Order: sequence, then structure tokens, then C-alpha cells
Amino acid sequence: MEALTGDASEGVAPVTDGGALVFVGFMGAGKTSSARSVAAELGVAPLDSDRELEEALGEPIEAFFDREGEPAFRQREEEAVLAVLERAGGGGAVALGGGAISSERVREALRDHTVVHLEVEPGEAWRRATGKGRPLARDRGRFDQLHADRRAVYESVADAVLPPAGRDVARRALDALLALRNARGMASKGGTAPLFNPQDPRGLRMVWAQAGSGDYPVFVGRGLIRHGFFHPDGARRFAVTDANVARHHRLVAEHTVAVAVGEESKVLASAESVLRRLAQAGAERGDVLAAVGGGVVGDLTGFCAGVYQRGMRYVQVPTTLVAQVDAAYGGKTGVDLPEGKNYVGVYHQPSAVLCDPDALATLPPEELAAGYAEVVKTALIAGGPLWARVRQGEAVDEEIILGCIRTKLAVVAADERDADRRQVLNLGHTVGHAIESATGYRRYRHGEAVGLGLLAALRLSDREALRSEVAELLGAQGLPLTFRGAAVDEVVAFCDRDKKRERGRVGFVLVHAPGEVTPGHGVSSADLHAAVEELHAP
Repeated sequence: MEALTGDASEGVAPVTDGGALVFVGFMGAGKTSSARSVAAELGVAPLDSDRELEEALGEPIEAFFDREGEPAFRQREEEAVLAVLERAGGGGAVALGGGAISSERVREALRDHTVVHLEVEPGEAWRRATGKGRPLARDRGRFDQLHADRRAVYESVADAVLPPAGRDVARRALDALLALRNARGMASKGGTAPLFNPQDPRGLRMVWAQAGSGDYPVFVGRGLIRHGFFHPDGARRFAVTDANVARHHRLVAEHTVAVAVGEESKVLASAESVLRRLAQAGAERGDVLAAVGGGVVGDLTGFCAGVYQRGMRYVQVPTTLVAQVDAAYGGKTGVDLPEGKNYVGVYHQPSAVLCDPDALATLPPEELAAGYAEVVKTALIAGGPLWARVRQGEAVDEEIILGCIRTKLAVVAADERDADRRQVLNLGHTVGHAIESATGYRRYRHGEAVGLGLLAALRLSDREALRSEVAELLGAQGLPLTFRGAAVDEVVAFCDRDKKRERGRVGFVLVHAPGEVTPGHGVSSADLHAAVEELHAP
């Protein structure tokens, strides 16, 4: 996988058939500064369509726009942008005006380039854009509506998405962007690029993840596992997987450790076994460890990577739906104790995540259904377009997976260490984890338990209509709507020992409406008992 993540100094930059890195986004997103910083790193001159347009017009854009009107301006803009993209065909860095992608001809021309969407929040965009000679940044209401209207268009052309993360985010993500461009370039030559499906040259996408302790790329595309896993700078590769995954996927590694299937492997004894086998194989801190599997393998491997020689790099390669939409991102790692789930762990961000939807084809229906519960949970947190799609019962595709990924990454970026906002990701998990623990981790898959926990959380939120809707979605996937194998009091007792308990109190995540989910709510013992009892099968 070197060709998708190698350092620019090791031969990534010279491949240019993937076109230029073209930065698109709303006003104030930082497209010009990003193109300049990337061009400086590449040793080339940046191109800016607004600057080129002003030179062609012989006057400021604002003056032409106000005199001739927007239709005339868009026609001249289209001509300038197409000329810039033609000049940039061999590579380099280009910044496009915020509205340039409204042209169908421009969108078609962008297919020859690697397009990077720079996200910006409307409030920050307004702060940056007002008073800067931008004719569409005079009325705040129209400005915000334009921001909302253009978002879908930016995303329709983007190969990579960089979230709001400071002015230097493009420079920090450059190696990953160049690798993405190279993969497209190799496909355009008819070759096979590692981690790339040459039959779908627009199919590989990248989302940049950010956290206080480190940023990393998340690549999403079919065929990633089939071509072997990667890491830059020639590091040796070690892998942890389980017996089921090993049967379906060929892993390219110096040494592979296979653990038993299931939650029973997520314990300290398994962690010690993995750590000792790494030591016996001569693994060093500078090597890279790949977690190839579901949430159990990801949590266990991340924990081992976080403590082995005080920390080594690791790559998440999620192969289950639960892991692809939730568990592989955010750097939470850990193992279970008999007293509770995830009681021992560290925060240790991966250095990359490879999400290959092809891996889902190897899963039994029950495992896919279990993952669906995490999709519903994430959609409830996100609200908006993601919830609109999920509530219609649409099949989980790459767009829904990407929506879940971006929702989780945004939450983690705001709160890496669970101080506040990140706790919303625990929606349904307090009761869900308690059911898992009370039934000895043998009766229910994690996603199945989370689905039950969602129903309890919605009951505690007093959202009856939404609870019925979610129950219908879960039931349509064959997920359990009641539990057996443990008493109600046992489950409540495990809730009281939840790892997020502070000062003897467990704060619950409750739902006001899709997109309005908040943590830290107190719940009475009677209400909790009633919510769990409602789920208990006689």
C-alpha cells in the first residue's frame, strides 16, 4: 500500500496523471491559502481562478458583478476556470472560486483532477468573507442559504474532504492527497494501483480525521484490503486479525497474530498474548501494526499498539459494518474486565483507516444487521440528510457509511477525550453494554445490544413516536427488540457500574429529536428499571 500513503519525498509527488489538486469550497474556506501552501511544498506556482478572472476582466470581480449581473459573471468565470484547469492538467495546486462548481462544464472538467473540498462553518465563512469585496457576502440570510445549497454540489465532485481544521490542514494532509492523486493517475494509465479499484477511478475517497493528539486519513473504497495494507516510510508491517477474517482475506505482513473470534478475545489475557508475540517476532516501536477485523480486533489491537514499547503506530482496517461506521475511528481502545466492558484502555489514534465496503460481502446477515444498529444510532446523532436516508429504510451503501464516518469524526474533533460532546456517541450504549455484560458477552452481538439500548434511551427520552420508528427499523433487519438470559436487576446493576460513571452517577445520553442529542442526563432508578423491564422478554 505504499503507493497510497507514501511520503512525498519517497516518490509520490512525481506521478501527475491524476491531474492537479483542485481546492473547492464555500467563501472563506481557505482555498487560496491552501493552494499556496501545497504549491510551495511541491515547488510549483499555485493557480487561482479568481485572480485569473480579474486579470481577464481588467477590474475587480465585485465591480464587474455589480455592473453586469451574476449570469454574465458566471459565463466569464466558467471560461476562466476551464482555462485554469486546462493549464493545470499536469499537476500542481488550484483554487477555484466558491461558485465555480455551479457550471456543468466545470464539474465535467474536474473529473480529470483530484478535487479537495475544504469545509467551513457558515459563521466562520461569514466572518472571513464580509468586507472583502465579495458581492454574495452582503446579506447574512442569503449567505447562509447559499452555504447550505452548495454543500451537496461540493460533495458531489470531491475526492477528498478536509474538515474545518485551521489554515494549514491541506499541508498536513498533503501526503494523503498526493497518494489519492497517484492512485487516480495509475488507474488512468490502465494499471492497478495498490488500494485502488481501477474500474472505478472516482470510487476511492478520503476524509481527513483530526483530533488533539493527531490527524490521519480515512480512505474509503472498494478493493483496499485485496491490495494489501500499507504505511509510509518503509515500516515493517505486523497484523492482528481473527480466524474468520483470516479465512476471507489475504494479509500482507511480516507477522500475523490471529485471535479467537468474539468478545471473549477482548480481555487482558489476549492483549498479553498479542504483545508477547509481537516481542517474540522482533516488532519495534517504529513498525506499524494493522487491526484487520471488527470492533473487537480493532479495540484489542489499538490497545496493544498504544502500550507496546510505550506506543507504536497502527492502521485500522475494519471488516464489519459496526467497525466501518463507528468503532474504527476516534482512537478509543480497550479490553473488558468481568466487572464491565472497556474498563481498561487508552486513547491512541490510528495513523490511517482503510474502509473497504467489499469486506461486508463476507459477513453473515446477522452481523450486517448488528452493524445496522450503529448506523441508526449515528443517524440519530447526525440528524439532517443522514437521518432522512436511514429512516426511509434504505440499504446501507458507501454514502451512508461515509455519512456515519464524517459524523463520528466531527464529534471526535470537537472532544477527543470524552469531556463533553463525544459522550453523545454513547447513545444506547449504557444499557447496551449492560445487557452484554449481564449475558456474559455470549448471547448478543454488540450491535444487537446497542439496538436494545437505543430503545431504552428513547423511552427514557420520552420520545414515543421516535422509539416506535426506530423499533420498526431495527425489527425490519431482524434485530431483537427484547432480551433474555439476564434479570432486569442484573442489567440495571451493570448500568450503575458503567465506565463513564462520575462521582457515583451515570449520565445518560438522551434524544430530543434527530440531530438534537445531548449527554449527561440524570435518570431515576425507577425510570431506568422500567425502561429495561420493557425490553425484558418473559
